[in-house]
Amino acid sequence: MPLSIGDKAPEFTLATDGGESVSLKALKGQNIVLYFYPRDDTPGCTQEAINFSAAKTKFAKANTVVIGVSKDTVASHSKFRSRHDLKVELGSDPDGATIEAYGAWVEKSMYGKKYMGIDRSTTLIDSKGRVAQLWRKVKVDGHVEAVLAAVAVL
Repeated sequence: MPLSIGDKAPEFTLATDGGESVSLKALKGQNIVLYFYPRDDTPGCTQEAINFSAAKTKFAKANTVVIGVSKDTVASHSKFRSRHDLKVELGSDPDGATIEAYGAWVEKSMYGKKYMGIDRSTTLIDSKGRVAQLWRKVKVDGHVEAVLAAVAVL
């Protein structure tokens, strides 16, 4: 079933660079922005990560953690973070369990060919672990500002 606003957020535990992990349970009491993106170091994904990183202090002041999620490996995330001086957490979901649980694994189409892939999307989880807002088919320009505005009213 697709996620809806007000639903209990699905549990997740994701590996991050440095041998650490991040989970819904460990972040209890904080708001969480989970943004799903197709691949490290592609133009749109890089710009989105840079934009979220630039706003990290604003999110932190609103008791909000930002986590980017893709199927890329921890090693790829580490290089991506270093190459672009990213400040947000990047979670690796190689088997796609979290991506699927949050409805970001979708059928896509390019040049008439259908395939499965990650929908650039964002889920805002409130401090009680409930889905507060959903964005699907995200366009990078202006997205971070929209997420900040939603966080401000939590």
